Amino acid sequence: MCASSTATKPWQSGSIGRSDSSFFGISMSSQTLVAAATFGRSPQPIIYPIRADRPAAWRERVETALTGAPVRGLSLWMRRRFARMAGRIEVRSQVLAQMSDPALRAEADALREAMTLHGFKDQLVVRSFALIREVARRTIGLSHYHTQLMGGLALLRGMVAEMDTGEGKTLTATLASGTAALAGCRVHIITVNDYLATRDAKDMEPIYHWLGLSVGIVVAGTGPEQRRQAYASEITYCCNKEVAFDYLRDRLVLGKVPGNLHLKLERLSGSDSRCNRLIMRGLPFAIVDEVDSVLVDEARTPLIISGETQPEDERRWAEEAMGLAASLEGPAYYRMLSEDRQVELTKAGRRKLSQLVQALDENWHSRIWREESVRQALSAIHLFQRDEHYLVRDGKIQIIDEYTGRIMPDRTWSGGLHQLIEAKEGCEITGRKVTLARTSYQKFFRRYNRLAGMTGTAREVVAELWDVYRLPVVTIPTFRPSRRRGGRARMCSTLEAKWDAIAERIRSLQASGRPVLVGTRSVAASEVLSQRLQTFGIPHVVLSAAQDREEAAVIARAGEPNAVTVATNMAGRGVDIRLADGVAKRGGLHVILTERHDAGRIDRQLAGRCGRQGDPGSYEFILSLEDPLLEVMSAPLRQLMAAFPGPIRHTLAPLAFAIAQRGAERAHSRARRELLRSDQQLGMVLAFTGESE
Repeated sequence: MCASSTATKPWQSGSIGRSDSSFFGISMSSQTLVAAATFGRSPQPIIYPIRADRPAAWRERVETALTGAPVRGLSLWMRRRFARMAGRIEVRSQVLAQMSDPALRAEADALREAMTLHGFKDQLVVRSFALIREVARRTIGLSHYHTQLMGGLALLRGMVAEMDTGEGKTLTATLASGTAALAGCRVHIITVNDYLATRDAKDMEPIYHWLGLSVGIVVAGTGPEQRRQAYASEITYCCNKEVAFDYLRDRLVLGKVPGNLHLKLERLSGSDSRCNRLIMRGLPFAIVDEVDSVLVDEARTPLIISGETQPEDERRWAEEAMGLAASLEGPAYYRMLSEDRQVELTKAGRRKLSQLVQALDENWHSRIWREESVRQALSAIHLFQRDEHYLVRDGKIQIIDEYTGRIMPDRTWSGGLHQLIEAKEGCEITGRKVTLARTSYQKFFRRYNRLAGMTGTAREVVAELWDVYRLPVVTIPTFRPSRRRGGRARMCSTLEAKWDAIAERIRSLQASGRPVLVGTRSVAASEVLSQRLQTFGIPHVVLSAAQDREEAAVIARAGEPNAVTVATNMAGRGVDIRLADGVAKRGGLHVILTERHDAGRIDRQLAGRCGRQGDPGSYEFILSLEDPLLEVMSAPLRQLMAAFPGPIRHTLAPLAFAIAQRGAERAHSRARRELLRSDQQLGMVLAFTGESE
């Protein structure tokens, strides 16, 4: 890249490079060089600080095997250590509370210089956290809880802080980001969407400004010059896709890998220097909110900046491919691999296809070309459903993220799949994207000199977070004891019976004055349930990918008495549901989960929308044997299970769902690891040309 192949040192451009002594992220930098800083005056040693990617070699596999078990046992020990430090921070906060504003600003200046010279020693971290805690109390009226202090320490040490829903992760991030920024390290706070990035930046900005730190925001629609200014700030709030694509744009500018000295010399050449055309200032320190969503759920999709082919050529190809696919009827010609979401042509299908293409142009005479094209067309027809995997808006296909339910308007499927779905829906065919720069979330986030994250659901992916990102997980206790109650899953034989059971359950809960949040897996399921509730005369609000702009306002009202909110699982990310007056006495919010998701974490996260910060709340599953997750089971087996008496069915069905869910999780994990392996192999090939992305 733009830095040398070795990781940057802690004093270089304020980055927090991981040294041998901080292998587990426990200790930060040792004594930094006195020569590194006359405070605030040292030149920037590294133009574009970035971590070299770990090679795909036997050493990494051995390291993973040897360190995986110790790291997974690290949580309890680190939690006790953080609890002791949090106690020291609270004692120090009492001293700072007696100081005047000028005295507190003098403390901030002294800390800035001390951390620039000496790094993140424990005594300096205690002082910094106490300072930020007191500043937060004076500026926004919030003082960090004991558990939030523990979470902030985990973030500063390059770990994942697993904090329950409603425990104040947004405020927690200010401790680590403010401390790092005071030491001279730029920080990217990465969220799952633009709304949260803007909201969090505006809410926390008074704290940073009091400390003399600048705050930038990068969202969709931000121009190149505004992006440069935002990344030049000490703290930048942005969503994951924006920061990743900005990095790829910088890679297009940089081209072949230059040395750091080369870039410094080039900067002297004048305004045409590549340094002046870069958007970012490197990848120093990232704090990722909802880290499991960003680093795990979204990690199956490569990130690509591309050019575009001619739409007319793509229209002709898509129509021919869809026509060929329509000629292959029945299981004799292809098999559906539901677990892996793929279509496989049989020998008979390949033979018939070779006959069908004789009248077409010579491109179709290539066996690989025609079979891949038709396989993609069959996938578009059978595996991708409108209102579940995509929406049609203004004559355009817009992808729905299956984990969050959100629309991804600027993304397209690769390999011609997007054009085939456009043909399927009768939309205008767009040009196919031609790759100019490519990476994956795994490869991109491994480039950060230091990486940390927050989420309420990390324990299920502890191994993957360590294996891929070297991120240990520390579970932070709740500030108040949880009063959330879970009921036994209710199993229905058919979808129709399930929707009726859900409507009846909502009616009974509404009669008691409790608010209800109903979680669905897709936009289509939300619409089906909404129609059923209208039939039952139950007033409700639907929140789905089709109404994403209204999300915050709808969620804000979800805790009011008698409120019924039907939502895809995107309602479970980032926005708090606060109970109105009197609701807690009636039992709090009740969450109904209408399907099991492919990942158990998503179910647990949605259930966690109730019972926040010690409030009462409850949740339950109402499922059916016709739910999509059980499609991996044969129809006769599901019919047999439905015929069992109620007690037996209620015993066997949860086991079937658990097996299917675990199978889906394994399939997705394989897809993520295969993508990473593919990226590493591609990197080895491109290394001969000097390119890495």
